[in-house]
Amino acid sequence: MTEASPTKPYALHLGVIALLFALSFVLPGYHHGLLARIMVLAVFAMGYNMLFGYVGLLSLGHAMFFSAGLYGAGLTVYHLGWNVPAAFAAGLACGALLALVIGLLALRTTGVAFMIVTMMFAQVFYLVILYFASWTGGDQGLVVQQAARVLVLGSASFDLTNPTVRYMSALALFSIVLLVTLAIVRSRYGRVLVAIRENEERTKMLGYDTFSNKLIAVVVSGTICAASGAAYALLFGYVGSSFASVQYSILPLLWVLLGGAATTLGPLIGTLFMYYVIDITSGFTSAYLLIVGIALILLVLFFPKGILGTIRQRWLGWLP
Repeated sequence: MTEASPTKPYALHLGVIALLFALSFVLPGYHHGLLARIMVLAVFAMGYNMLFGYVGLLSLGHAMFFSAGLYGAGLTVYHLGWNVPAAFAAGLACGALLALVIGLLALRTTGVAFMIVTMMFAQVFYLVILYFASWTGGDQGLVVQQAARVLVLGSASFDLTNPTVRYMSALALFSIVLLVTLAIVRSRYGRVLVAIRENEERTKMLGYDTFSNKLIAVVVSGTICAASGAAYALLFGYVGSSFASVQYSILPLLWVLLGGAATTLGPLIGTLFMYYVIDITSGFTSAYLLIVGIALILLVLFFPKGILGTIRQRWLGWLP
């Protein structure tokens, strides 16, 4: 097999971004809004993929990183009256700080123990949200008012409740995270992460500090998930405790497995596939989860490494 041009992956990713941009002009209103939501949640899956796909660490606590960004942005707007850029930065800071603390503690474990520890931390975070219901809104959550969701850049202002502005903002976030993720996984650091996933002991023997590299990956992963959460609060105007539940940590795992773990575009494909399968089948029957389950079983049987992962394995080995 001939080696692919090093520019081909970047051309592919820029082509995907261009396609998403073009779709904003042709999609009907319902799908326009749904795709904006999918792009934001695909960023959540991309953050999860950074840790699960490239480092091999199975976490059941990533909902707390998403929710850290969600509440970091939402509460600062709702209670403190911060503007959109400051609130988004607050969400990123909350997610990065939480990921650093959790990483320092959870990375003392490996395998199943790491999964359990992250799940326990996520549950604690969820209970804290419920306990401080006077600030967080508890089970009911909080609605960020439209007047607070206006992005001011110099003399220009952009209403994030406007469908076009919301779509373009989601696309901007998705594009930045996608290209940053691509740059990371194709860098020397990205190859070290893959080496840790494949054989951590041998990577240590080669002189790499695996703990520090994994900690950086946890922080990067948590920050990306927090960016998704902060964007969700500001673009869609809702902050709720359901996003912090352990069940919400399973969704990015499912999206990544469907699209293809350790592939940069897999999280988008998995999120897109899952959302539209549920959306289409629920329009025909109340037993749509049964159809979704059958579809997932067939997908696992015929695409064992996810959609893009199997395509890479069988036909396009150059896919990142």
